Amino acid sequence: MATALDRAGGDGPVVVLGHFDADGLTAVAILVRALRRGGRTVEPLVIGKTESPWDEAVAARLAALAPALLIVADLGTRPDPVLAGTPTLVIDHHRPTGTPQDAVTISGNGLDPEPTSALLAWWAAGALGDQGDLLWLAAIGLIGDMADDAGFPELAEAQARWGKTALRDATALINAPRRTAAADAGPALRLLLRGDGPKTITKGDDDDTRALHAAKAEVRAAMDVAKRSAPLVAGDVALLRLDTACQIHPLIAQQWRGRLKDKIVIAANRGYRPGWVHFAARSATGRDLIAFLAEHRPPEADGRYGNGHAQATGGALPIAAWNTFIAGLGLPQAQVDA
Repeated sequence: MATALDRAGGDGPVVVLGHFDADGLTAVAILVRALRRGGRTVEPLVIGKTESPWDEAVAARLAALAPALLIVADLGTRPDPVLAGTPTLVIDHHRPTGTPQDAVTISGNGLDPEPTSALLAWWAAGALGDQGDLLWLAAIGLIGDMADDAGFPELAEAQARWGKTALRDATALINAPRRTAAADAGPALRLLLRGDGPKTITKGDDDDTRALHAAKAEVRAAMDVAKRSAPLVAGDVALLRLDTACQIHPLIAQQWRGRLKDKIVIAANRGYRPGWVHFAARSATGRDLIAFLAEHRPPEADGRYGNGHAQATGGALPIAAWNTFIAGLGLPQAQVDA
């Protein structure tokens, strides 16, 4: 962290770009709050629905801020620069697809247990001084990425200080907006940037907390419909077909993972983005799902395909590419019309 800060150049702000889930948002909040305490000018930025840090539109928003340093948190690790010519720090725990050139990288991938991006950010922020009062944010990141049983002492400390139930309830609310049709993480990030603990989120009575509760209700309604879907099975693959603007395919895949323990479960959502099929893959078999998807990668797939973790991955494919992919898995009846 200190090395990255020393490389910052120019008069622009430090820009912290993060994912819009609980782990990414808390990583952003930790870094922004710690850097501001350290006297830095900081601008937080969160990717939007279906966006990637390597999209031209994201690069344009970043370039307009003219950052002295760019921090990319919980968004993957690739060899391509997010903003060419800008000093960059990558903080991430997903399986890398390459080594970023001319960037400082803090990666948790391959560690056992594997720290989430928020915990990595909290550790890194220690270079700026004691961040003990921000530990609850790292705890939300751990719970949000299902690392709460990994045995991290930081989580045990946070639960003793702020309460296990409060942290879990806050995590559910922080995660809700990114799963809605609008995927507006703004209210969640604002609460994380100003809160002094999880009860700021769970017990608040302002527009931002009300937005989180409304988001949770929207997602719950979409889940109630999706739970009625029955799987199609071919060989070692079980497919759940969804059609909703909400990002619930990872939740459905996770639910069925426990029911179909001998299958690779794929939850595919054709309604999340027009012209595309977004899908999540989970399995209780121990199979390396990134390797599985690589074996079945259609020629049209891009960087949105087959990233993440060996046991939790997925992707997005244009409809034509999806039809090629799913037919190759032995499920041609799951092809969709353009």
